[in-house]
Amino acid sequence: MLTLPPLFLSHGSPMIALEPREAGRFMQGLGPVIDAAFGRPQAVLAVSAHSLTRVPVLLAAARHEAVYDFGGFDPRLNQMRYDAPGAPALAHRLAALLRAAELPAEVVDDGGLDHGIWTPLRYVYPAADVPVLPLAWPPHWSPAQLFALGQALAPLAEEGVLIVGSGSITHNLRRVFAGGLRPDAGAPATPESKAFRDWFAERAAGADWNALLDYRRHAPHAVLMHPTDEHLLPFFVAAGAAGRQPATRIHASLTYGDLGMDAYAFGPGAARLGPTKD
Repeated sequence: MLTLPPLFLSHGSPMIALEPREAGRFMQGLGPVIDAAFGRPQAVLAVSAHSLTRVPVLLAAARHEAVYDFGGFDPRLNQMRYDAPGAPALAHRLAALLRAAELPAEVVDDGGLDHGIWTPLRYVYPAADVPVLPLAWPPHWSPAQLFALGQALAPLAEEGVLIVGSGSITHNLRRVFAGGLRPDAGAPATPESKAFRDWFAERAAGADWNALLDYRRHAPHAVLMHPTDEHLLPFFVAAGAAGRQPATRIHASLTYGDLGMDAYAFGPGAARLGPTKD
């Protein structure tokens, strides 16, 4: 098996499970592309914007179910299921890697996939037949610290583990819903969202990690696009697993005019997965 490129997938909001739009359709095709180019992953290591802890924690349950960690959305979401096998042995292997890198790590027998995990995986691997290991992480860590966390994960990509960071390349829901609870999903891109997304894609392709790791100072409209940055930080974990190499934007779209749904792949194998255009 070739080394799997780590991924960052934008899930946006839970509604992607009911309204796939361009990003959902992209993810529907992503699993078969990965399988054809690299072989079926042995497991998915999932780093989601919605599993947050004081230190890195691995959820080592033997089986997982979807967690409905949201409110105020379409009630049909609460009927959706994603029952996937866990990866207990991988959890202990990864804990050893983190500790060897002098990073804290805890393993618990708990299970459950937050919506940042199960909504994209329902598209990528709808049969729920690939084991999943959620890695909860500290949102107070800096991009550089999370990049270092990703670097400790690098050996897993060579062992058939697909490392997936899940969040959103832009994420200001207050701005999205400023005009009411039914925003226009097909609204054109706002200038601020486009400027931020384009800046990120250009710096990623050029491996300008100094700028990316300090994005809140350098990127246009950074704080506007991420009032809090937990939805972007999984990008740096996935990126770190490939080292300071160029990253490829393998999908680019948005919803509600502001909510970026871009996806990235990291490392030399990324070119086998994209890129695509809006």
